[in-house]
Amino acid sequence: MSVVGFDLGFQSCYVAVARAGGIETVANEYSDRSTPACISFGPKNRAIGAAAKGQVISNAKNTLQGFKRFHGRAYTDPFVQSEKPGNAYELVELPTGATGFKVMYLEEERSFTAEQITGMLLSKLKETAESALKKPVVDCVIAVPCFFTDAERRSVMDATQIAGLNCLRLINETTAVALAYGIYKQDLPAPEEKPRIVVFVDMGHSAYQVSVCAFNKGKLKVLATAFDSTLGGRKFDEVLVNYFCEEFGKKYKLAIRSNIRPLLRLAQECEKLKKLMSANASELPLNIECFMNDIDVSGSMNRGHFEEMCDSLLSRIEAPLRSILEQAKLKKEDIYSVEIIGGATRIPAVKERIVKYFGKEVSTTLNADEAVARGCALQCAILSPAFKVREFSITDLVPYSISLKWNSPAEEGLSDCEVFPKNHAAPFSKVLTFYRKDPFTLDAYYTTPKELPYPDPSLGQFHIQKVIPQADGSSSKVKVKVRVNVHGIFSVSSASLVEIHKIEEGEEPMETEQTGKEEEKMQVDSEEPKQEENPQTQAEPKNNPDEMETSQGGTKDKKTDQPPQAKKAKVKTSTIDLPIDHYPPWQIGRDALNLFVENEGKMMMQDKLEKERNDAKNAVEEYVYEMRDKLCSIYEKFVNEDDRNSFILKLEDTENWLYEDGEDQAKQVYIDKLNDLKNLGQPIQTRYQEFEEQPKAFEELGKQIQLYMKVIHSFKNKEETYEHLDPAEVEKVEKSVNESMEWMNNKMNLQHKQNLTVDPVVKTKDIQAKTKELTFTCNPIVTKPKPKVEPPKDEQQASEQNGPVDSNTNSQGPQAAEQSSDTAASDAEKKLPEMDIE
Repeated sequence: MSVVGFDLGFQSCYVAVARAGGIETVANEYSDRSTPACISFGPKNRAIGAAAKGQVISNAKNTLQGFKRFHGRAYTDPFVQSEKPGNAYELVELPTGATGFKVMYLEEERSFTAEQITGMLLSKLKETAESALKKPVVDCVIAVPCFFTDAERRSVMDATQIAGLNCLRLINETTAVALAYGIYKQDLPAPEEKPRIVVFVDMGHSAYQVSVCAFNKGKLKVLATAFDSTLGGRKFDEVLVNYFCEEFGKKYKLAIRSNIRPLLRLAQECEKLKKLMSANASELPLNIECFMNDIDVSGSMNRGHFEEMCDSLLSRIEAPLRSILEQAKLKKEDIYSVEIIGGATRIPAVKERIVKYFGKEVSTTLNADEAVARGCALQCAILSPAFKVREFSITDLVPYSISLKWNSPAEEGLSDCEVFPKNHAAPFSKVLTFYRKDPFTLDAYYTTPKELPYPDPSLGQFHIQKVIPQADGSSSKVKVKVRVNVHGIFSVSSASLVEIHKIEEGEEPMETEQTGKEEEKMQVDSEEPKQEENPQTQAEPKNNPDEMETSQGGTKDKKTDQPPQAKKAKVKTSTIDLPIDHYPPWQIGRDALNLFVENEGKMMMQDKLEKERNDAKNAVEEYVYEMRDKLCSIYEKFVNEDDRNSFILKLEDTENWLYEDGEDQAKQVYIDKLNDLKNLGQPIQTRYQEFEEQPKAFEELGKQIQLYMKVIHSFKNKEETYEHLDPAEVEKVEKSVNESMEWMNNKMNLQHKQNLTVDPVVKTKDIQAKTKELTFTCNPIVTKPKPKVEPPKDEQQASEQNGPVDSNTNSQGPQAAEQSSDTAASDAEKKLPEMDIE
């Protein structure tokens, strides 16, 4: 089972995996741990990540960047309209009203949704993770900004399905960072002690997020979050771009904004300059060759001037910091430390503002770029049964208050109720009770639209179906379970109708309705929250007892305007699950999602086929360059002049063909072309390889022959080592050695006379086979061990009766005993380590 975390950044993405007992951020095919969030569409295929980044200027209109912030947004959204002028690519309105991306792909105009584009990027990141883990990746955890609304979160979840991923949790980026910080801390306070309060500040390329968290041992609780959804590194880049557009316009009379390519080049150079200024306070140059109309431009900037220009941006840093302390009712003195991450926190002025506000130095113990991805991988490991992780509970929060409204038949108007106040613990469930005779609709919405970085506060409608009155015509009790799940998405997860049946005398009641019974208690998914205020309820007339009540941890706010009831008869109840129709805004339908999944599969196959075609083409080109170079150097002696000139001509023709008619051919055409060239080049390569390898092979055979000849010579001289060998077998060895020697001398002489431009008389593999054959024949004979000689029986018996021979009668006696003792000691020493291990 894979354990993977994805940090989907506005500009860059990171992939972290759990393996070898730890969390590791993995590198892509370019050995870079950062993958640009960039997709480029071409006439044959898509380029994703680093390959697409290289086409930002050359293929500007079809290269998409910064698409993360278009999730779940209508084309008419003010944010979308404000982003349009700064993009090289075209944004269009889709038939659904959502924002689409119009590009030329496979030489035809295509429009893609934000979900499809992010799905493509996730497919690439999934491929990177699979390459690192060497196994399929399905389960993952993905980070999203803490300020993402319901629609944006649902949109990202759809993108994960398009990429073939099972997202176990959408985790807030600030929460992922807090997890990466806390899980390794060994000195956190005990659960019963006062928690450690830590502030996390994350300023990336597009947004600024802050959270304050309480840590105890094995426990993390997010107390509050705040943000500025448009303040990030790109805003600081824009300041520089605007400055140099104006300066170059005056200095060189250039209308830079009239052409998107110079503007993109300037943006890239300004980003580099910004990073240089973070490390250097001196005056730094900005030079761009052939910038526009073949004009070279140059300018300069220093940190002091840059900070003056960015003063309005820097002044926005303090508000979210103040907000989290106010929300959590904390003082600056309560903060244990301030951890900063994100690329834009490297700007010295940003860091200074944070230090100034808290009155203490900020901590940079976390990896500014990779902390989010690492936190995601840790959360995935916690959720995965495949990894054993230290117990660590995470309580997140609801960033915006959520309310429900519904039609109240008695009041002939709308009733509403705040079900989840801001900063309520999440994930969490509550059970609401309604009294209805007919199906009804609940409208979910964010209570305070002004707090949203999103124009539409609606969370969608939930239609509770098949509600019927009781047998006696009275209103039925309908229990509705509302939930904010692990992804931070709100839903009405279930609804049930409570049927009441009267019991005949003598029957035992199955269940009796009682006020405040266990069934009506608030259902808690994480830790038990503090007692909350009762939601609003409206009284209704007696003659229409439709009402709503909220379960609140065993206590409920129930209306008292019901008709007076007589002594209750014995009753039993049963529950019936009710169907719920949900219509969330901008949710992709199941059929459309299946079509997107199918299209992504087709595009991936197209990319794969195009890659294979390009690889085949590159193989031909590589062979042409390699052979042409070697024919005039190391292969020169192994081909005659006519053949060499003919082959070089053939290679040149192939090269010309590659850049003309062969520029765009099918994969098989390139394979056939390469095979034709190899039919000419392979014999030359073979002759060269044989020339290089044969001397070593002959040398190895000669060594074997000499070895066996030495054995034969020793046997003939009746040396003791080989006197036990059978003469007939030695004769067999001698015959094999003589045959091999004759074969080797013959082949060496023939090869010596052979011209290097023709095929060798013998192949290296034949020489190696001859060596193996000689060894197989002779080795068993010459390595035959001597037979063991047993002492006479009478000596053996005397030795057994008398013990060791006395030193006077046998000088070897004491030596043998001493040797035996040494051997025993040596054996004991050998066993010691084994005993230690045991």
